[in-house]
Amino acid sequence: MSTANPWVMVGKVTFGKGVFAKTTIPQGTDLGQVTGKVIDDADYTSAYCIDLGDSLSLEPRTPFRYLNHRCEPNCSLHLLEVVYEDGSPAPSEVHLEALLDIPEGAELTIDYQWSADGAIKCLCGSDQCRGWVVAMEELPQLLKSRARAAKKASKPKAKSAPKPR
Repeated sequence: MSTANPWVMVGKVTFGKGVFAKTTIPQGTDLGQVTGKVIDDADYTSAYCIDLGDSLSLEPRTPFRYLNHRCEPNCSLHLLEVVYEDGSPAPSEVHLEALLDIPEGAELTIDYQWSADGAIKCLCGSDQCRGWVVAMEELPQLLKSRARAAKKASKPKAKSAPKPR
């Protein structure tokens, strides 16, 4: 049984790898489940992990491991609630959906929506780039804290008195 995804392939991008459309993908297409290792550790972080809520994270496998951020993405991740046969809750499934019609060869991107405390400079180049890889609702908080830090850094430091000999 082949596990290859019929919609996507992994290819090279400027800063590593990315996911690309093998064929034209219509808007609304479910491009598949993002599979990988579910980790139960509230402090777990990695460059690729997806927050499943509470203390659970998903460390995705190829191909979706290589989804890159864009402030104007063409795809989004969706959590689907799952229950075991006995009716108890199971870890959510993560699926990738096309937000737009995506032409063959185009890179598939998502909005990482990181928290302000984990934000990094954004290099996506989109017309609506926020300048930071951060959730839109946390952008004002990030900009305010960056402005405070810049103001504090620009204040002249008081000279200390010479040490006695």
